[in-house]
Amino acid sequence: MSTVCLALASATAAAEAKPTMVTSIGPIVGGEDGMVVSSNNDAARVGAAVLADGGNAVDAAVAMQFALGVAEPGYSGIGGGGFMMIYDADTKSVTVIDSRERAPAKAKAGMFLQPDGKPVPFELRRTLGVAVGVPGALAGLQAALDEFGTRSLAALIEPSIALAEHGVVVTKLLADSLAEHGAILTENPIASAVFFPDGEPLQIGDLLVQPDLAETMRTLADDGIDAFYRGEIGEAFVAEVKAAGGKMTLADLKNYEVTFDEPLTGRYGDYELFTAAPPSSGGITVLQFLDLLETVGVGKHAVGSSARYHLVMKAMQLAFADRNAYLGDPEFVPLDLGAWLDPKYIAKRAALIELDGNTCPLPPGDLGGMAAAADLVDDVRADPQTTHVNVADRWGNLVSFTTSIEQHYGTGRMLPGYGFFLNNQLTDFDPRPGRPNSPAPDKRPLSSMSPTLVFRDGAPVYALGSPGGPRIIAAVAQVLLNLLEYGLELEPAVALPRVFSDLCDRKARWEPGLPAAVRTKLKQWGHGLRDDPEDVGDVGVIRREGGTFVGVADPRRDGVAVGLTRTE
Repeated sequence: MSTVCLALASATAAAEAKPTMVTSIGPIVGGEDGMVVSSNNDAARVGAAVLADGGNAVDAAVAMQFALGVAEPGYSGIGGGGFMMIYDADTKSVTVIDSRERAPAKAKAGMFLQPDGKPVPFELRRTLGVAVGVPGALAGLQAALDEFGTRSLAALIEPSIALAEHGVVVTKLLADSLAEHGAILTENPIASAVFFPDGEPLQIGDLLVQPDLAETMRTLADDGIDAFYRGEIGEAFVAEVKAAGGKMTLADLKNYEVTFDEPLTGRYGDYELFTAAPPSSGGITVLQFLDLLETVGVGKHAVGSSARYHLVMKAMQLAFADRNAYLGDPEFVPLDLGAWLDPKYIAKRAALIELDGNTCPLPPGDLGGMAAAADLVDDVRADPQTTHVNVADRWGNLVSFTTSIEQHYGTGRMLPGYGFFLNNQLTDFDPRPGRPNSPAPDKRPLSSMSPTLVFRDGAPVYALGSPGGPRIIAAVAQVLLNLLEYGLELEPAVALPRVFSDLCDRKARWEPGLPAAVRTKLKQWGHGLRDDPEDVGDVGVIRREGGTFVGVADPRRDGVAVGLTRTE
């Protein structure tokens, strides 16, 4: 069994017997003794079963991540990494476990450049061996169990072995993804055999059976994560990366270490927010976005009004301007994040927002002499994806956990004989040397993951997060705005149409349900909008009120919430 953290384990040990649990399942449910929220039904049920059996929130989150690697293998898995935010109810402390991928020791600053000095086109760049980061997923899961868990890795991986071996039902989300990304999958014979049997993509209701992945997870259950970082799975992984032109070695896997980070904190009104710090760009960008909107008094405008959406878009553009110019791995780039949220700086940036106009371009601000990237590589790329889970247990512990392999299906390369995809996380680097987010050995590329916990009067109130690449930031920030500024209930706060506008001179993404009158007014104020609506994120939320939890799964995906209540 893994090393047990006494802080979380003590509550489990104190239980005299495992109580009988009644589960409630749906898009919005309540529960007195635990809650899980996931975009995938199988993962949610796995997590709920762990809680019902006496496991804590970290145990459930680990089990759910393995299940997501089976049910949504194109979005996350053994070959990726992420950020797990944990609230320990016993010590009343918040910790972030950073399992973000790192560049190999032989990474070069110009490894994504062509001979003419221009970046390799993204659709080619994402498939290259040099795009593969050293995965941190397994190390992060084991570290979470060692520090906070009460169950062994073997016990928590067991349900997912069964899912992979016997099959999961193909959801609409997976079927649509296969149809959209068939070109890259059918170029890889291993992936094609799994997802395109007889040359046709799996359809809704079909069974996705993954015997190679089941055997890989069985090896991990028997031998632990050393089977990857020091053993046969890792050797095969490195060989595949090298075959694709990468420079990764087994030493890169052996030397990988997670970090235990202090969360980044901010305030909105009476609420205190805890979120992930760099190398995730998500937390600081979300906090700056909210500070800008609070400064301009966004609450004076109705939640569905054109003015509110206009202010959201301008605050987003200002926050992304700083994000794109300054952020990088703090182990390599000095960052004074306090300057980003300084009230004087926020007021200066907020003064650039006009209520009836669209000032463009919006340059980054002056952040105390920090070196800014002059411009941004504007690749035309497929939308990246991720997975996210929220968990609460009967002792009040909370987990908000986001993971990814970057694009849909990562590099598109499935590891032969092992059944999981190689990530393409290093394409999150700026491909040009000399930038805050340029490649370097052992460096972590910027992420947009934004796992977030919200407190009021020292007590946790919300746990939330989202998948969706840079759109994660927009989705999480807008749901927070709906909850904290407008006081909406969970369902409307999550369901309200969202927008995404990172650059003021790029057409903004908008969602179905955004009224035509609002879109017309935004265009009159100078905003460019895409022709057709597209979803922005997939935000799951858990709310805690006293001893009761309420969970909401975003209607944009197939997700569910599962609440648990003891009957004795």
